[in-house]
Amino acid sequence: MAEGILVALRSLMASHSPKLDALIVPSEDYHQSEYVSERDKRREFVSGFTGSAGLALITANEALLWTDGRYFLQASQQLGGQWKLMRMGEDPAVDIWMADNLPKDAAIGVDPWCVSVDTAQRWEHAFAKKQQKLVQTSSNLVDEVWKSRPPLEINPVIVHPLEFSGRSVQEKLKDLREKLVQEKARAIIITALDEVAWLYNIRGTDVSYCPVVHAYAIVTLASAFFYVDKRKISSETSSYMLKNGIEVRDYSAVSSDVVLLASDQLTPSSSAIKAEHDIPKKIDSNSHEAGNDNVEEESSNNLVWVDGTCCFALYSKLNVDEVLKRPSPLGLAKALKNPVEMDGLKNAHIRDGAAVVQFLIWLDKQMQEFYGASGYFIEGDSVKKNDQPKSVKLTEVSVSDKLEEFRASKQHFRGLSFPTISSVGPNGAIIHYCPTVESCAELDPNSMYLFDSGAQYLDGTTDITRTVHFGKPTSHEKACYTAVLKGHIGLGNARFPNGTTGHTLDILARVPLWKDGLDYRHGTGHGIGSYLNVHEGPHQISFRPPARNVPLQPSMTVTDEPGYYEDGSFGIRLENVLIIKEADTKFNFGDKGYLSFEHITWAPYQRKLIDASLLVAEEIEWLNNYNSKCREILAPYLNATEMEWLKQATEPIDA
Repeated sequence: MAEGILVALRSLMASHSPKLDALIVPSEDYHQSEYVSERDKRREFVSGFTGSAGLALITANEALLWTDGRYFLQASQQLGGQWKLMRMGEDPAVDIWMADNLPKDAAIGVDPWCVSVDTAQRWEHAFAKKQQKLVQTSSNLVDEVWKSRPPLEINPVIVHPLEFSGRSVQEKLKDLREKLVQEKARAIIITALDEVAWLYNIRGTDVSYCPVVHAYAIVTLASAFFYVDKRKISSETSSYMLKNGIEVRDYSAVSSDVVLLASDQLTPSSSAIKAEHDIPKKIDSNSHEAGNDNVEEESSNNLVWVDGTCCFALYSKLNVDEVLKRPSPLGLAKALKNPVEMDGLKNAHIRDGAAVVQFLIWLDKQMQEFYGASGYFIEGDSVKKNDQPKSVKLTEVSVSDKLEEFRASKQHFRGLSFPTISSVGPNGAIIHYCPTVESCAELDPNSMYLFDSGAQYLDGTTDITRTVHFGKPTSHEKACYTAVLKGHIGLGNARFPNGTTGHTLDILARVPLWKDGLDYRHGTGHGIGSYLNVHEGPHQISFRPPARNVPLQPSMTVTDEPGYYEDGSFGIRLENVLIIKEADTKFNFGDKGYLSFEHITWAPYQRKLIDASLLVAEEIEWLNNYNSKCREILAPYLNATEMEWLKQATEPIDA
């Protein structure tokens, strides 16, 4: 099957005009999304690799797949013999490889809708030294080969009410237009699905785990457009859009409308309401203050703002000298949670924490009853039970389904926020492991169990990881777990001056691991949405250079998730969601102001996996305080039996 796909694609490459020496198949959809719908999983279709990040390159004689450190082990297991794994950070980057290995004047094809302008321009720069060229294919060649491609789904656009969004569309549009005037732009093209959803206060179910709608937006100083399959718009949603001065147009019309926008001829239809009352005051070039009531000299606002993640297809329709290419202002605006979103996130994480605790209680009982495990609290060898019913079998999939059941019982639940990583023993070493019913492992009382999971609630998005052992962990496993925990606590307890980036803080989570010569191949933290994408920028905590781009700021959310993965043995990760807030420090050097973190995730860390002798007094104090808050905060959501288990799980650790 896989070999037949490559043969068919190479045939299309050979007959293409011009003939293609190579074909790039990215992971992304038309909006450069991390998670994509089933019909947009083209890279997975051609390669068999199911991870969320990667890029496939097909030449006449080779098939290569690039992915990052989270997926090295998974990709090596999933790729067939005709594919070669290229490890990002270790092997040459894809643009360097193509420039060095493809012939002079080579034509390299890509669907311009599936690649960002930043990426396309980087490739073009690399190709220039050998006069190679990037060819925008008029159709997606993978779609021509993919005969069983899933059909387009028509899912309704849902209005996200003010009680959860916290800010109206009019307020958001007003802020955005003020940004346009400040940057001398007359319009902005918005392609990221979560940005469109956030700006217009809408949600949907077009992408599994992400409550977004396949749509584009264009906002000018006087108009707002929403490009979507109109079959998804109910009469109520249509009225909502009209009320907010947003004109709904067909999804495919964005292409021709960007052409009109480039020549400043994009205007709303006569039936659309112009949002003239939201046109911001003109900002004088010598002042940051607002001036006259009208937008003056339209020619002074002649730029079209696009983010570097905008698809190359739309960017190519603009006049290059009239493009303002810089990060979308909506990314930061979305990351800075308003008070309503903040309260919602805290409440969602409390309910989610209760679900996780109930799951741990259930799993503890199951492991003891059916597998003879010593259990969550006692360090002991498992006792094989001969009377175990043959029908009882706990697998990575069945227990993750049970966790989803507990979450589904909570208020405002709308589904999972990503595929649950439920992994036993060696599978835990696959950082983004995704079990399947056909091939998943059975739980083992003598092995580590790692679960990384989250949910979508109307008032917030959650993401939590815990690692547990229901038998007798080895001293090595305990030492590794404790090193991860120390890094987790070290980052969470950090205080740092305003202007600090996540690139600077990443080391705090790694130092305890480095002391023993250990490390992990993924970033340490990402932002998280408000009933939106579980991975949200523009900030992050990571060793990777992009983490230098955006300082951490109050009211941002970020995860704290160090880990350690031992191939063939086990994986450990601990993850909480944190809120960034102003810190109350004794001094204020440089008058900068200082920041700190507040944990909003509530679930215990397993005491029997902690080697307390490796902890310092400050770490023990933090753990005991966290445990005390955990009991207090979750008590209203647990019954008496569940509270007894939680009390035992959160008993103080002696200094």
